[in-house]
Amino acid sequence: MSDDIDIREEVQKAASLVTTARRLLATGTMVDLSALESRIRQICNGCEKIGIETARAFRPALEGLIADLDRLSLALTEHHEPVAARLGGTELDRAGSNSYDPPPQGLPKTDEII
Repeated sequence: MSDDIDIREEVQKAASLVTTARRLLATGTMVDLSALESRIRQICNGCEKIGIETARAFRPALEGLIADLDRLSLALTEHHEPVAARLGGTELDRAGSNSYDPPPQGLPKTDEII
């Protein structure tokens, strides 16, 4: 049963970290999510260790944690989109745009290769 208690405690700690992260993000404070990642890993390892049948007891708590994580993800996106726009987009945005540029001089175009 100690595994059950550990998982329950880890879910509660992770939920607390998510709440704190959202609160900090709302004030414009940088958020370090490394501790949250560690907690989630411990929860997943614990559930795997006790087996699916025993882990089902934690489903409501895990679903609540997932909903909290989804809300945190949305808050992070909403926080970072204006910053990325002011900086001219992300590296991925620029890489995507640059992929439509013509190839450098001397290289064949894609349709000439096929």
